[in-house]
Amino acid sequence: MSALLSVAVRALCEFTARTGDLDLRFTPAPSALEGVEGHAVVQKRREKRLGAGYEAELALSGIFEDLQVRGRADGFDAVQQQLEEIKTYRGTLEGVRTHHRALHWAQAKVYGHLLCQARGLERIKVALVYFQVGSQQETVLIEDCSAAELRQFFETQCRRYLDWARSEAAHRQQRNRALAALQFPMPTFRAGQRQLAVAVYRTAIRPDSGSCLMTEAPTGIGKTLGTVFPMLKSMAAEVQSGAVQDHEKVSGLRMVDKGCGLEKLFFLTAKGTGHGLVLHALDQIQTALQQQQPAADLRVLDMQSRDKTCEHPDKACHGESCPLARGFFDRLPAARREAVESIRIWDAPRVRAIALKNGICPYYLSQELARWADVVVADYHYYYDSAAMLYALTQQQGWRVGVLVDEAHNLLERARNMYTAPLSQWELMTARQLASGPVRKALDALQRQWNALNKTLAGTSGDPQESGGNQVLEDGNLPLFAGAGKESRSAPATPRTSAQSYQSHAAIPSALLAAVQRAVAAIADVQADQPLPPGDAVLTFYWELLHFQALAEQFGPHALFDIEWVAPARASRGRGPVSTLCIRNVIPASHLRARHAAAQATVLFSGTLSPPAFYRDLLGLPQDTAWLEVEAPFAARQLQVRIARHISTRWRDREASLAPIADLVAAQFARRPGNYLCFVSSFDYLQRLASALQRLYPQLPLWQQERRMDEAGRAVFLQRFTEGGQGVGLAVLGGAFSEGVDLPGTRLIGAFIATLGLPQINPVNEAMQAAMDAVMGAGLGHDYTYLYPGLRKVVQAAGRVIRTEDDQGVVVLMDDRFQRPDVQALLPRWWQIDQH
Repeated sequence: MSALLSVAVRALCEFTARTGDLDLRFTPAPSALEGVEGHAVVQKRREKRLGAGYEAELALSGIFEDLQVRGRADGFDAVQQQLEEIKTYRGTLEGVRTHHRALHWAQAKVYGHLLCQARGLERIKVALVYFQVGSQQETVLIEDCSAAELRQFFETQCRRYLDWARSEAAHRQQRNRALAALQFPMPTFRAGQRQLAVAVYRTAIRPDSGSCLMTEAPTGIGKTLGTVFPMLKSMAAEVQSGAVQDHEKVSGLRMVDKGCGLEKLFFLTAKGTGHGLVLHALDQIQTALQQQQPAADLRVLDMQSRDKTCEHPDKACHGESCPLARGFFDRLPAARREAVESIRIWDAPRVRAIALKNGICPYYLSQELARWADVVVADYHYYYDSAAMLYALTQQQGWRVGVLVDEAHNLLERARNMYTAPLSQWELMTARQLASGPVRKALDALQRQWNALNKTLAGTSGDPQESGGNQVLEDGNLPLFAGAGKESRSAPATPRTSAQSYQSHAAIPSALLAAVQRAVAAIADVQADQPLPPGDAVLTFYWELLHFQALAEQFGPHALFDIEWVAPARASRGRGPVSTLCIRNVIPASHLRARHAAAQATVLFSGTLSPPAFYRDLLGLPQDTAWLEVEAPFAARQLQVRIARHISTRWRDREASLAPIADLVAAQFARRPGNYLCFVSSFDYLQRLASALQRLYPQLPLWQQERRMDEAGRAVFLQRFTEGGQGVGLAVLGGAFSEGVDLPGTRLIGAFIATLGLPQINPVNEAMQAAMDAVMGAGLGHDYTYLYPGLRKVVQAAGRVIRTEDDQGVVVLMDDRFQRPDVQALLPRWWQIDQH
């Protein structure tokens, strides 16, 4: 007898019952919390009216051939013999899309069959209960069905699904057999790579879900292949409920007995440039698999952003506007089958070719293919954002997933951005000008509450227009909450101001929050009757309000509510001061814990992940998270590290530091001509240093990073670093050239770092320090806000110099504070620092 296949009711119906157009026109939708509360309201109404005659949350299952279908029905009215499927919505019922209704009816009828089968019923009423979360009104749609009709419907859905399910089961079995026999695709492990692979494998095969590993592994050991290979091996692993047996005999990893391993692997990157390395590693593994078993395959999906893959950016995502949305679900099965039968690496060009051949949208085809991929390579936000697709699918489908977080030191700032919600008063003003009726009234009320907050700030600090409070402090680093890509939410690059124009609050004023909620409801009601077009200012502001409201519901000590003046445009100075309100995330731990728990195993790796407690605390990792520090494959003799103790780059000493830095750079270049990078704290400092170098040493070849340098400009900058070349590139620490840049050999032989990289002292960072002191314990706030983030950037920048075991170079740390023991404790252990 063949093994029983299992599928959830929702997954079955999503596969078989969706038809018609892709339609992503905005309709007001309840939040997840509102959905849960709406279900509870309906169920409590029934229980109050029917008592024991009503059953809620019925666990049901049934079998068709070798397929088990399981799920939980919302409710059953035994008096009326009525099975109910509850769906919540906002706006009008007509706003529920056709393909959603088809899915809802399919789920209800499948549950109806399972109930008839379980209780021997010959007839039953199947009801869709649509619950409007705003008015709390119910609309009940009923179909009277015989058990025979429901059985026929159920069997039709199962037949549609079974061929695919059997094919998928065969694919997984074949994949796992191949992975079980897979040898490491390189002749040998690099130094430290085997140690890393074993630790990752042990984490992946632990029987309990939510196991986590943090590992700091230097450049040069092959972190990508050293993490991907063991995770894939664990897909074929047999996991016991007891102790893990020895597993270091087959390419360092041997299977253990009984159970089942991972089903999917998510490789998450901070930047799109990280996709190339992992796709190359996966291609090596794919080649090795097919050499030993030609029929074996590994499905790899490279998720690209909508901006990069949209074929018709001038059109809206629905069938009346975009031809690739028209009939999307009707043509999806053929495109899906072609993908799984014809190619194994689903990169953007291949997905696009299949999508266009079948007349559907490439971006949304890739989202569908995520359900059937073995490995998904994607940006962090696909799993960690509040509306993350991969996380939602993991929850819905019950997948056992492994998550690899590449360059994991970046996750902290990215997660803060994801759970930060700014509101611009300029955007409110623009929306008010276009709004009318109830929406204009609600936005006017919000404006009044906002202005009241502006007055409290002016009352405590004086009007910044009069007091000069809009002056921008000198910044030593990057803009606060700088954007991390168009698909992640981030606070705007508002001016960094003095305490006179910034204020942090311990709570969100209730009157303001009530005004936000009324504005959300008013826009939602209007939007339901007459959808606003994409790009409409009212709709744009509505999205910001929704995000703000959602984070307000979760507000706590992990976040700040702050208000900051924005310098008014010259044409509007008569209107008075305006501001930006922001729910600013400080500690993303509370938002990320559920993501870590949902994964079977999570491995976070980076060349700079120290101290581990800092990342564990702020990222919400379990206290028992394992830690591995892989020894560097480099010898201390490869890198000369010197501290220029006579230089201070403190703000008060900046001007005096320029000539000594220029002298030191020129002396080192004369001693050993070649290519160098010199990192400083800001663009202003960079320009002043460039001027000093050009004045004092005009013969020195020099090029420099520019503000807002585009991709082409960055490429030109890096092209100057040629083998055997000579010159000095000036760059800002923490910017595009201080990490993710690979210049081996003589392309780069040294780096000067004229800063500790400490974030600037300003009201925002001081408020963040206070928040972390309150949550983490007094004294930790300073290190968590300033010291650890700053030194991480220093180590990243210095890491550009030694990239292989054959490289030789020098790093000069130009600030007397690098002598401090607490600073040196955060530098790589393999460095031998010349104190003279």
